[in-house]
Amino acid sequence: MAAVDSFQLLLKEIFKTCSHLRDAFAILGALYTARKAIRLTRCLLSVVNDHVLSQLGGQWDLRKEFGPWAVVTGSSEGIGRAYAQELASRGLNIVLISRGEKRLEKAATEIGEQFQVETCYIAVDFNNTTDTYKKIEEGIKDKNIGILVNNVGVMYDFPQYFLDVPRERLWQLINVNVAAATMMTHMILPQMVQRRKGAVVMVSSGACSQITPQMTVYAATKSFLDYFARSLNYEYKDKGIIVQSLMPFYVATRMTRYSETLSNTNLFIPTASVYARNAIKTLGYTARTSGYLPHAFQSWLCNLIPEWQWMWGASRLNTALREQALRRGPLHLHESPSDQSLDSSTPT
Repeated sequence: MAAVDSFQLLLKEIFKTCSHLRDAFAILGALYTARKAIRLTRCLLSVVNDHVLSQLGGQWDLRKEFGPWAVVTGSSEGIGRAYAQELASRGLNIVLISRGEKRLEKAATEIGEQFQVETCYIAVDFNNTTDTYKKIEEGIKDKNIGILVNNVGVMYDFPQYFLDVPRERLWQLINVNVAAATMMTHMILPQMVQRRKGAVVMVSSGACSQITPQMTVYAATKSFLDYFARSLNYEYKDKGIIVQSLMPFYVATRMTRYSETLSNTNLFIPTASVYARNAIKTLGYTARTSGYLPHAFQSWLCNLIPEWQWMWGASRLNTALREQALRRGPLHLHESPSDQSLDSSTPT
């Protein structure tokens, strides 16, 4: 009888413990669900603010808000040129900076005539740091710069493993993607601080949302720009300066011509002009954005995926894109990994 009582007591204790465990797990489940719900709500509110209210809101007078001149690097083609056109359409005078002098001259002339603004251009090679920034400083010294768009960048010819990337390209990635934005911001930010108004736009990339194999160094340099922008925005927001990190996913430009898939525009792969038209409207609404609503959904999904799963998928996608590039042949591979590489001898 004593043995039976002991067994019943043991069962009661076990059931009591299980009941406590169920309560604990229920509380943990509720907390986890609440956390996910809060995160989803914040994401939806961010999307509404960045891509709905910014599109519906009245157009800012950027010239009055920030200043009469805008400097755009990497602006002879692609996102840089499209962003420069959007700024000019809002009445800002434009300084275009890139390597290809003939393309820059053509872009400056066309923008000036189309939008009736002042334009000038400075042809420099951001990969060659000798006297580059002295030349730029001399060219803009008499201009009241209200907006700086750090767009110039270099990418791989196509997705590659780290040791397959030429050493020269690795130096270009560092000198152009990292050093150019750092030094241009250091050059122009003081006059913005002195006037207590101005905006700096860092064109980063959706590739740095999570670790992206086969685009390792490129994605790492774009991560630098994202962190750089976010930190600067915190440091200088009390001085009237806006620093925005733009993180686009694929946009159909010369940088994506290595792939037939990425060259065909659609809802998720917009033209540079469509992307810039949407992105510029987010300036002043958010400090960190993809700049384009379909890309915002891509970013949201990207951040929901576990890191290991993202790397697995990204690596397979980049393998497929590399195979596409190799099938397309050398003309497309070396046509233009970046706006920075353009010069008068580059084929159109």
